[in-house]
Amino acid sequence: MAERTTGSPIVIIGGGLAGGTAAATLREEGFPGPVVLIGREPGVPFGRPPLSKTYLRSEEDLDNWYVRPAGWYADHDVELRSGVAAAIHPGTRTIALDSGEELRYQKALIATGGRNRRLSIAGADLPGIHYLRTAAECDAIKREATPGRRAVVVGMGFIGCEVAASLTQLGVRVIAIFPGRAPLESVLGGQVGGLIGAIHSGKGVELLPGEKVAAFEGTERLEAVVTAAGHRVGCDFAVAGIGIEPVIPGVPVATENGILADEFCRASAPDVYAAGDVANHLHPLFGRIRVEHFNNAEKQGAAAARSMLGSTAPYDYVHSFWSDQYEHKIEYVGHASKWEEFVIRGSVAEGRLIGFYLADGVVAAAVGFDRGGDPELDLDDEMAACGRLVSVRARPAPAMLADDRTDLWSLALTAGS
Repeated sequence: MAERTTGSPIVIIGGGLAGGTAAATLREEGFPGPVVLIGREPGVPFGRPPLSKTYLRSEEDLDNWYVRPAGWYADHDVELRSGVAAAIHPGTRTIALDSGEELRYQKALIATGGRNRRLSIAGADLPGIHYLRTAAECDAIKREATPGRRAVVVGMGFIGCEVAASLTQLGVRVIAIFPGRAPLESVLGGQVGGLIGAIHSGKGVELLPGEKVAAFEGTERLEAVVTAAGHRVGCDFAVAGIGIEPVIPGVPVATENGILADEFCRASAPDVYAAGDVANHLHPLFGRIRVEHFNNAEKQGAAAARSMLGSTAPYDYVHSFWSDQYEHKIEYVGHASKWEEFVIRGSVAEGRLIGFYLADGVVAAAVGFDRGGDPELDLDDEMAACGRLVSVRARPAPAMLADDRTDLWSLALTAGS
């Protein structure tokens, strides 16, 4: 272990995946000074994906998702503190904690993540209405999720879809209420969204598309959900997955849908950085984006740590994420908030495809749906090739993208040469 030095610490505000990865990276890169990690939640930093999947279904605990084992932090002189940063003062390089304590820093990383958006409607405070962000919230849902009960899932983004799948697998009858025409339509498009909707319907989930929740009803606890169209859906509990909003502490930095960070994870104040769900970062390929997925939190936390230590490498990770729903796997690489053409390799009807999102003819993103399981098709290798197509801003002919006989790596390497 490297000899530690004294002085003001690097302070990481936020004890989630981005913050925990940043702390680990500082030590891996040889930083000898004090490191303080301030978290709102109890316990050590971990990745959240199992909260809507395997942990919710009691198929695994969280040990394999810890950034580092619980004993690692003391062994590597990373001080874990429970609390909230009420304000950051770059002029004096101090952080005011909600406890009243003031903490000096040499550099500060804001990795405060997000908080659940909550429904502000009649009955929203009734017991039996749940949100999912923390392990404690997941545990509360697990206690509700017994076979034969009825649950309303509000919203069918990734969290809503995964929770609906997990609850169904636990024997809960699920009714899903969401504003779009199909689950995940705004992210993956209508064709893939329709496929996902058909899968959920086939598993017994009742879909109510194009609906909004207007009120919750019940006397002592939730008994029904009422939609804006006047439908009354009886239920035993509800889980709302309607997105998160970034948690921004009091700090004089530029903000817009999160903390504005440059390609080196630097905020607009000296020696203040941002990473993870809270960071609206400048990406060399995609422009300014805020990404709420596991892969970004992990990789941007590491990139921010290296930037704090003087690295001049921009954070240029070609974003990717995945989702498991029932026996199906969805993988996505790139970033496309809008596109003009969606090119399919494989078949929507058969439920096995890669879809390419083309913006001005450029491959901006790709989605893989159940391309594994065939010895002639390596999904990971295909998605890696898709990432290469995105990174080099390839403009292959749509017919070649659609043709399974055309090797994606040959297209990617040709485009990048």
